Formats: sequence, C-alpha cells, structure tokens
Amino acid sequence: MNALFFVLGVPLLGGLVLALTGHRSIARDVNVAFSALTFVASCFMTAQVIAEGPAFVWGKQFYIDPLNVFLVTLTAFVSLTTAIFSRPYMRVEQDHGKMTAPRMRLYHSMYQLFSFTMLLGLTTNNLGIIWVAMEAATLTTVLLVSVYRTSASLEAAWKYFILCGVGIAQALFGTVLLYMAADKVLGPEHATLLWTSLSDIKGRLDPAIVTLAFVFLLVGYGTKIGLVPLHSWLPDAHAEGPTPVSAVLSGLLLNVAMYAVLRVKVLTDGALGTAMAGQLMMGFGLLSVLVAAFFLSRQKDVKRMFSYSSIEHMGLITFAFGMGGPLANFAGLLHMTVHSLVKSAIFFTVGHATQKAGTQQMSDIRGLIKVNPTVGWGLMLGVMAILGMPPFGVFASEFLILTTAMREQPWATPFLFLALGVAFASMLIRVLPMVFGDSTLKPLAHPPALVPVFVHLLLALVLGLFIPPYLNGWYEQAAAMLGG
Repeated sequence: MNALFFVLGVPLLGGLVLALTGHRSIARDVNVAFSALTFVASCFMTAQVIAEGPAFVWGKQFYIDPLNVFLVTLTAFVSLTTAIFSRPYMRVEQDHGKMTAPRMRLYHSMYQLFSFTMLLGLTTNNLGIIWVAMEAATLTTVLLVSVYRTSASLEAAWKYFILCGVGIAQALFGTVLLYMAADKVLGPEHATLLWTSLSDIKGRLDPAIVTLAFVFLLVGYGTKIGLVPLHSWLPDAHAEGPTPVSAVLSGLLLNVAMYAVLRVKVLTDGALGTAMAGQLMMGFGLLSVLVAAFFLSRQKDVKRMFSYSSIEHMGLITFAFGMGGPLANFAGLLHMTVHSLVKSAIFFTVGHATQKAGTQQMSDIRGLIKVNPTVGWGLMLGVMAILGMPPFGVFASEFLILTTAMREQPWATPFLFLALGVAFASMLIRVLPMVFGDSTLKPLAHPPALVPVFVHLLLALVLGLFIPPYLNGWYEQAAAMLGG
C-alpha cells in the first residue's frame, strides 16, 4: 500500500524542511502545503481500503482496517484545516511580538512532526510502536504548548510533561505485560506485540496478566485522553498554548489515545470473557462526564472552559465504548468524529476572538456578532452543536448513547442527563454575552480564516442528518470489530 508511505513520509519530511525554513514568512504556506499533501495521501489510502479491504504493510508492522482508516482521514483533515487557520492567526501573534522567528520555526516543524506521530500511532500494527508514537506526541506537544515562553506556558508545559510522562510510563508497563502474556503462549522465539497476532491468540492469553496490563494501559493512555482524575494537565495546556495547538489537542490527540485503549480492550475482552474492561471504562467515563460538567460552571477563561468540555465529551465516548455492543460502539465512533470537527471549529473562532479582545477572560469578550459577524455566528453555531442541539451530529451520537444507556445501563442514565444538563446551562450562559453583548471593540482589521470553521460545522450538520453509505459501512465494520 504505497499511499501509507506518503501518509507517514510527507509530515515527517515537512517537519525536517520546516525545521530549517520555518522562520520565514513562506513557512505558513509550506505548512499548509505539507498538510494538504498528507490529506490527499490519506484519501488515496482510504480509497484503497474501501476497494481492497484491510491490508498489512511492511512485514505486518503496519495494518490498515476499518477501525483506523477513517481516523487517519479525520486526523489528516483536521490537521489541514488547523494549518489553514493558523496562517493568519500566527501572523498576528508574530506581529504582537509573542512569536519570534525561532519560535515560528519551532512551531511549524513541531506541528508537522506532531501530525506524523498521530498518523504513526494510528497505522502501526505494533503495540510497542503505538507507545513510541504516543511518547513522541507528548514531546512535540510539550514544545508546542511552551512556545510562547511565558511563565504560565512553561508551567503548563512542565505539568503536561510530568503528568503525561508518568502516564505513558504506566502504559509502557502495561505493554510489557502484554508481551509477557504472549510469551507464555507463543514462547520467547515467537512472542510478539503485533496486534493482529495477539488478537488471533487472545482466548489463550493469561487472564491475570491481561487484566493487570489493561489497568495500566487504561491509566496510562487515559491520562492522554484526559479522563478524570488524570485530567489536570489538559485545561492548562489548552489555556496557555497557541489556539491551533488547542484545536489539534482536542481534535486529534485525544482520539488517538482512545484508539490505543480500544485496541487493548479487544484483546482484554477476548482473554477474560467478562465485561471487566468495559466496566472500568464506564466508571472512568461517567466520572469524567460528571466532574467536567460541574467544573464548566466555574470557568472564567474561555479556552479552559472548552477544555473541560473536551474532558466531558471524551468521558461520554469512553462510557459508550465501555457499554460495548454494535450500537454503542457505532455511537462512540460517530461522537469521536463530530466532536473532533466541532471542537476544533470552536477553537478556531475562540482564537480570533481572544486575539481581538487581547484576553481569554470571558467577562472581557463581548459583542462578537458586531466585531465580526462570521466569528460571532461561528462561535454560536459551534457551541449549539457541541451542546447537542439538533440537527447537528453531536445530537445524533448523544441520542444513541443515551438511549443505549437507558436499555443497557439504566442506573447511569440519570447521571448522564444531569451532567449534560449542567454542561448545557453552564456553557450557554457564558457564551451568549460573548456573542450578543455590547462591545466597544472595533471590527477586525484583517479577515480571519473562517472557512475551516464553517466547513467543519457543515460536515457535523450533514452527519446529523445523513451518514453517507460508505462512512456508515466503516462505522458498522469498526463497531463489529470492537465487539462488547
């Protein structure tokens, strides 16, 4: 599958090129160009998988199947639109003196390398390489979060590095335990960390070892997902880093960490024959939804508020996959897609709004509809979409999750409704004055890059009204693979 070479090779080459030229004014366009080429390559790879089915690449070290191929395309697409958004955004940051030439070079090169690590983690068949990709993603995003070099951004980056470093160490131990379980079945000469090989023998793996491995892997990768109580790095990283970094953290990194957990859950379910893995995921997911919803009501910083919204939605996705079954898995995959699209769109509008106001405090951001109608309406529509208002796709996925919970886990339904209600009220009461309040700010001097905002929202709207047959087929096949 030659397309995979370009899916991984283009962003890696982009990182190297921009490490040399990322300080020049043309670097913003080069960053977009590399991201566009990556997206085109991912589309070609998707077309190959649709036509030919799942495929091994490069000696079974890489494996493309219905579970990861749509996430690859989604990752490449959000990377492209975020690169487009960052062109005018980072130019303004440079004009304001927040970004120097060396920092621009660091930003552009790390942006491409971050895309590479995400795509590597999604496409590899080796659980060890997934761990390496997640560790590399941590290092690149630490540099991106700290790129402003303020005391607050350095503190946020340090907290992110320490907490996620500890988490990724737990994931490493869990990966070693999986190898130990394979060694007991296959022997030292044939033991492997290839997911497809482990899946073939999952019924013969030692349940005690696999149980311990899943706990460590859930805690480790759950730190990257932002599951409560492992979440404290996420609001700081979102608030202090550049807004494009907030968009890719919410839209991409959290999904890839969730993907790693899902791969391990399939092995755990097969080895144990019980619902232990799903029950743990439901517990962490429900706790995350509840805690994040109530923390939303206390936020004053707009980017921190939307970071807690990301924690809430990732908790809801974790709960859905914990329930398992074709419908809940389908809903979880759909929610991953629409959350990535809508939340990144929201951060795009928030980025322009905070730049104009010169602050991230919501009390000081007013009347966006007058400052720039597209920014104001983009934020308002994005918030309505992420709160689950019909006919956006978030409504469809949340409706499926809630109705499945009513049938399969009725005890959890009141808690879910409570959390979603609190989140709805907390967010709406803060966003309405930001959009429709009185403002003394002048209109934006330069037109912001808002095409990505409305493209994302349009896709989320379409997914709420009609899921194309080929995409529906992906979801159904991936949901069946996840079992539960």
